[in-house]
Amino acid sequence: MTTLYCEHRGWLFSWLRRKLGSADHAADLTQDTFLRIITSRDTLLGIREPRALLVTTASHLMADRARRKRIEDAYLHELGLAAAHLPVYPSPEQILETVQALSQIEAVLDGLADKPRQAFLLHYLDGETQSHIAGHLGVSERMVRKYLAQALTHCQFLMDD
Repeated sequence: MTTLYCEHRGWLFSWLRRKLGSADHAADLTQDTFLRIITSRDTLLGIREPRALLVTTASHLMADRARRKRIEDAYLHELGLAAAHLPVYPSPEQILETVQALSQIEAVLDGLADKPRQAFLLHYLDGETQSHIAGHLGVSERMVRKYLAQALTHCQFLMDD
């Protein structure tokens, strides 16, 4: 691991700085990339292309950060709209907890096919009826029930891991 870090940290940092346009973000993501590799017990076995591993790991982390940023921005936007109606504005800790929970939900649902994910979100987050969802998705109510069962099974499977 020491060799991988010493030989490729500078290269990865430069690559990330070009991609992200920020030395600070590149430094953070460089460290996060090596941390992810270190904590993955099987990653270092038989590495033939260390830069490919670093780029793949860093790319996944960039996607995770972008997804988290979109969720955070959407939540803060909605919170800003609702602020006029709230008796007390949430604390930074409450905001962080909510963003983390939304990120977890998004990550769990990420592995679902499009229609089961849409059915789940429409039903459980928007409170839509199965009949309305069927019309929206262009499927039968029976198929909506199958999508919801599939989504719940998927979520349960991931939560048990």
